[in-house]
Formats: sequence, C-alpha cells, structure tokens
Amino acid sequence: MAVTDEAILKIKEMILSGELGPGDRLPPEKELSERLGLSRSSMREAVKALEVIRVLDVRRGDGTFVTSLEPRLLLEAMSFVVDLHDDSSVLELFAVRRILEPAAVALAAARIPAEAIRDLRARIEAVGEGSSVEGLVDHDLDFHRAIVAQAGNAYLSSLIDSLSGHTVRARIWRGLTQENSVDRTLSEHRAIVDALERRDTELAQALTTVHISGVEQWLRDAAASA
Repeated sequence: MAVTDEAILKIKEMILSGELGPGDRLPPEKELSERLGLSRSSMREAVKALEVIRVLDVRRGDGTFVTSLEPRLLLEAMSFVVDLHDDSSVLELFAVRRILEPAAVALAAARIPAEAIRDLRARIEAVGEGSSVEGLVDHDLDFHRAIVAQAGNAYLSSLIDSLSGHTVRARIWRGLTQENSVDRTLSEHRAIVDALERRDTELAQALTTVHISGVEQWLRDAAASA
C-alpha cells in the first residue's frame, strides 16, 4: 500500500471511530504525522486528496477541519465526473437511475405521509396543457425529487438527484420531438402517486421503472436512427 493511501486510511479511521467528527479541527500536521507514524509529506498529500473529495476543509492560516460530511457535499466529486459525460454515455446514466430510483420510490411508498401525497398531486395539477417543454421537465425533476426525498435516505436522494439532473437535455429533446409528451408524463405521474397513496410498494416501484425506461428506450431508438 502506498504511504499516502495509508495516511488516508488512518485519517478515515479517526473519523469512523468518532475521534474526529464533523467540524472538528485536525491536530497540527507535525503532531498528526508523529502520532500516526507517517511522514509529513505523505500526511500533506493525504490531506490534499481528502480535501478534493470534500472530506476535509483546509483553511489557510486557521487549520484543517473535517467538513460537515453531508451527503450532498460528499457526492460533489461524483457529480463533477458526471458533468464530464458525453452524449453517448447518457444512456448509462439512465440505466443507473433506472436501478436506483425505483428502489427509492419503494422506500417512500412505505412511509410517505398524506400531506406529501397532496403536495405531489398539486404539483401535477399545476402543469397545464400549454406548458412548455422546459416547464414540463422542471416539473418532472421536482416531482421525482419530492418522492425520493420521502425515502428517508439522504445519500440515496443526493445520488439520484445528481444523476437525474444530468439527463435534462435528453428529456427536453424527447419533449420536443415526441407527441403528447405532457399528457403522457402527467398520466404516468398520477399513476405513481395513486400507488404511493395506497402504499402499494411493488406497483409504485414497477410504475417508476416503466416511467424511466420510457425515456431511456426513446433515447436508444433516437440514437439508433440518427
């Protein structure tokens, strides 16, 4: 194992053990390197690496601190990688979303409160027949985000939100080229909400899979005919 990797693992162990918590300041570099039996240079490289993935926050002149470790923050590095995807890889993003989001919806179905159901229905009714494609996509993003938030898993919510946000162009493209996209989307959304209201976990999960797969299949067909 590289010395820098060893340093990263030892800092990780300090966080996992509770010795260091969110917002805590790390001991000075010299003290920490001596305690862990590692060189200051390897410790410095480890801190840089953990800063990149938002585990540590280096404040010049003030010290190095553990970040809040919130899911949104920790997943920023993955979001950066997703930002670099090309058009051909957007299908892979849909595939990952198709795996994760139905599972989140199933979790939500078991616990979603009545007020959240009313909110989802209000979101659907707020979309009129004359809504623009961009407006429909904004609704779609908010609708799915609201359901996933009810799953009670912040890491899963942040991950799905990151993936979903990077498929916007494909969804707009579909809305511009496919007939009845507004009616179809809203009808599928209503069916999902109905299943959630009945706490029908399996149906809610299946409907979500079909809903996401519809865009994915359309994109595959469009790519094949291009």
